[in-house]
Amino acid sequence: MASRFLALAALLGLAVGVSACSRLGSGPGSMPRFGFGQREAPVESQTAQQIYLGAEALLAEGKPRDAGQRFSEVERLYPYSEWAKRAMLMSAFAYHEGAQYAESRAAAERYLEFFPADVDAPYAQFLIALSYYDQIVDIGRDQSDAFEALQEMRDIIERYPDSIYAKSAQMKFELALDHLAGKEMEVGRYYLNRGFYTAAINRFRVVVEDYQTTTHTPEALYRLVEAYLSLGLAHEAQTAAAILGHNFQGSIWYADAYALLTGRGLRPADVGDSWLNQTYRQVVQGKWR
Repeated sequence: MASRFLALAALLGLAVGVSACSRLGSGPGSMPRFGFGQREAPVESQTAQQIYLGAEALLAEGKPRDAGQRFSEVERLYPYSEWAKRAMLMSAFAYHEGAQYAESRAAAERYLEFFPADVDAPYAQFLIALSYYDQIVDIGRDQSDAFEALQEMRDIIERYPDSIYAKSAQMKFELALDHLAGKEMEVGRYYLNRGFYTAAINRFRVVVEDYQTTTHTPEALYRLVEAYLSLGLAHEAQTAAAILGHNFQGSIWYADAYALLTGRGLRPADVGDSWLNQTYRQVVQGKWR
């Protein structure tokens, strides 16, 4: 965590924590030293710089939650100072390091509200996205944070395409997308294994139509073959297999789908008139994936 803090401080052009700690208690504007058994001066009696440097010291000591609160004190006591602007963003960083995501997001949002065109606005937006992304849990639980992370990461990619955060946002966007597709697959397999074929198809269709760039698409197409055959809908099963063969011919999922169809005297083909046929035509025209 300390190395991340030092990198951020250097990036933002702020006082670096380690050197700041060494300055505490010496020189103008430093925090006063106290003898054994004495307490630190009340925060209200300290200057903005003293409070800020004290917060940096807490970060360097591995106390991000305490640091976040201390940075917030700069904003509270000296709201119109240059130190307050710095502290606002650093409190967002510190709160995030302490896994206080709501507090981190609130501080970053305030920064964007006051300084929307600032050079560090992309980083504030990135912290907001991370506050959702780092809360994405296993696929068996609610995925609202994943949806929020997708939106926030997309905002970074679209609003700050040339920033140093755009590439990381793109990667995390794709991972969050894959995570959501995994959730749909889990539910779809649950329905399929219990014979609720229509409900299963609806889930696999979401993956094929909305999450087609994820790693789950080949399996989703195979599961559609399974579900449609179970319902006696041969044309839909053949078309799903045709899409699978066109894009993932070398996958184990296509091999299994092909065996499943040929075992019933069928072959992959664009037949019938369903949503899958429209998808197949997009595939052939290169407008899919």
